[in-house]
Amino acid sequence: MLEEVERWLATRSWSVADRPLHGVLAAKQRTGQSVSVVLPALNEEETVGEIVTVIRHDLMRQAPLVDEIVVVDSGSTDRTAEVAAAAGARVVHRDSVLPRIPAVPGKGEVLWRSLLVTSGDIVCFIDADLREFSSDFVLGIVGPLLTDPDVDLVKAMYDRPLTVPDGRASGTTAAGQGGRVTELMARPLLNMHWPQLAGFVQPLGGEYAARRSLLEQLPFPVGYGVELGMLVDALHLVGLDALAQVDVGVRRHRHQDGQALGRMAAAIYRTAQLRLARGHLVRPSLTQFERGEDGFEPRTYSVDTEERPPMVEIAEYAHRKVA
Repeated sequence: MLEEVERWLATRSWSVADRPLHGVLAAKQRTGQSVSVVLPALNEEETVGEIVTVIRHDLMRQAPLVDEIVVVDSGSTDRTAEVAAAAGARVVHRDSVLPRIPAVPGKGEVLWRSLLVTSGDIVCFIDADLREFSSDFVLGIVGPLLTDPDVDLVKAMYDRPLTVPDGRASGTTAAGQGGRVTELMARPLLNMHWPQLAGFVQPLGGEYAARRSLLEQLPFPVGYGVELGMLVDALHLVGLDALAQVDVGVRRHRHQDGQALGRMAAAIYRTAQLRLARGHLVRPSLTQFERGEDGFEPRTYSVDTEERPPMVEIAEYAHRKVA
């Protein structure tokens, strides 16, 4: 590990307990910064309501840390929007944001568009499929941004126990085996090509917060490559010391099957490839195999190759800031 990364781990890796709520609230009042929480959601009716409820109770009613909660619905076919609204979130449908640019499927697309429908100086992203959610996730990653003006982006780090489809832990032997794409794809890529980022425990985690002033300058890969792309681009834009991570405990969520993970890995590799060379991609697709009646059948999926430009380049966003 680089000496720079060892130093970073000692000075930019914290625990949620390092910044108690009362101190973070005092910093918020002193600096006058506002906080938006964004939940990108696609068919998450089972979990999104509880997450919104916990944040509203702990960090809006009990303590005025969060100023708005926005759920951006990415085309759900279940009751995600209704459940989120009933819990107290403002629900925005992806296709209603910046309609002159047709939306494409993907998590990064939703996060990018969320900048147009939120107002916080600090934007906190939380995945909508978390179970047994704790408001420490929000407090932990927002705290450094409110208390340290030199920090621009904070990722959550946590244990990720592997769970079976019904949501139960699959056993102590799998306690650290969640995050399979991280270990098999993202971590090797970062260590080999961007070793300054090798200290991030959960580089692909969906829980992170950043200053709007940084987010609006970053391009957003439209799909699953958004987290890796954001880390790499932020490193180049603001430097390693402006990035940090906070231990918030344990993250429990619904896990994807192996083939879905393969598609995620392909999108992440593509994101890395663009940042390494901005070169020609020979074949932007991934073929996987499923057993059918006549043996293994190929299924070919396109790999996310589109990226959204920095939000400061969008006329509607610039107009909103002037207004």
